Amino acid sequence: MFAVLKTGGKQYKVASGDVLRVEKLAAAAGEKVQFNEILMVGTTVGAPLVEGAGVQAEVIDQIRGEKTINFVKRRRKHGSQRTKGHRQSLTLVRIGDILESGADKSGVKAAENGAGFEIVRAKGAPTSKKAAAAAERASTPKAAKPKAAPKAEAGADDLKKLSGVGPALEKKLLEAGVTTFAQIAAWTEADVAAMDEKLSFKGRIEREGWIAQAAELAKG
Repeated sequence: MFAVLKTGGKQYKVASGDVLRVEKLAAAAGEKVQFNEILMVGTTVGAPLVEGAGVQAEVIDQIRGEKTINFVKRRRKHGSQRTKGHRQSLTLVRIGDILESGADKSGVKAAENGAGFEIVRAKGAPTSKKAAAAAERASTPKAAKPKAAPKAEAGADDLKKLSGVGPALEKKLLEAGVTTFAQIAAWTEADVAAMDEKLSFKGRIEREGWIAQAAELAKG
């Protein structure tokens, strides 16, 4: 007995034991599937399908079809041409039982095209060049961002008004916690000595007269 089944937009005339290639099915090798779109079984012709009929098959393997070459040439003056290769994804199946009725109660998984079938890959293996690049970016530790320069707090004085103090020296003062002229004006000899060490400019505070300048600026 033969049957005519429909799958992947194509029709196939099959008999038990036939091996055929169909559009990719969502099934793994060794699985049993059932084609339920049957147009004809023996002498029974469907309208358009034969109710209750089915064709069961065993999935042999997931394969790729022969390579087809598509040459694309655009209109003149553009001079663009391209050759594209394509291999269709197919499923190799062996036809088993042909059921004239009762297929809806057989309990065999329905043959569905493409959707849901996934190729099993090693855990963590990327599935495409884009995925591989994304995985590599994700695994690469990000470079630490450079520390932002300390900003003067609200209410802080402009320490650059002191003689010899530029942006670099002001940064060092801010890092040391010095933000106002009043702080500098209140420095003791011990404070001056400690700050000289931090700033690496020994004697500069006294030479430039920062304490006196800071006292005057603090009044303003």
